[in-house]
Amino acid sequence: MARVIEAIQKRRSIRKYLPHTVPHELVLEVLAAAGWAPSAHNSQPWRFIVICDPSLKQTLAAAMGEAWASDLVKDGLTVNEDNRKERVERFANAPVLILGCLTMEGLRKFPDSRRHSYERDLAVQSFGAAIQNLLLAAYAQKLVSCWFCAPGFCKQTVREVLKIPADIEPQSFVILGYAGECPPTPPKKKIIEYCYLDLWGKPLK
Repeated sequence: MARVIEAIQKRRSIRKYLPHTVPHELVLEVLAAAGWAPSAHNSQPWRFIVICDPSLKQTLAAAMGEAWASDLVKDGLTVNEDNRKERVERFANAPVLILGCLTMEGLRKFPDSRRHSYERDLAVQSFGAAIQNLLLAAYAQKLVSCWFCAPGFCKQTVREVLKIPADIEPQSFVILGYAGECPPTPPKKKIIEYCYLDLWGKPLK
């Protein structure tokens, strides 16, 4: 129990990595841990794509950078080229780049959109549990990681570059590697700030 709590509390989101190769067996162990996450109906609605080829990472990152810039222009904002370059390099140079995707395979099918949307909520919740498993397993293997939701903002771009089938929905990146920085602990809310329940007759206020 103590080790689990330690991993939860000490894991950090790392954005700078050393140029070290991550052994394939460690990547596979981390992905296997993701697969042990609980899921609605045991549907296991996650799919992971490990992107290894440097040129493919560069192509994907550049295409996403274009999509990001295009959205800014549509909003009437100016594109900061240094910011775009940083975003592209972050993913293009990732030691291990994992794309997490969602699928509705295994979820229940309903004729109405209301219940269908609830099933999708269940899939998203299950996907989040798999990502958390992945992040904690990486920590246990003395790796560091960071969860990025950037693919969720340009799903079609990611799908086209990687030729992902229509029934698989790109959601997020996880970068794995060895730490090139040691950020401080971010501020966290106290339990009384996010729990509203009667605890042994004494409300948390």
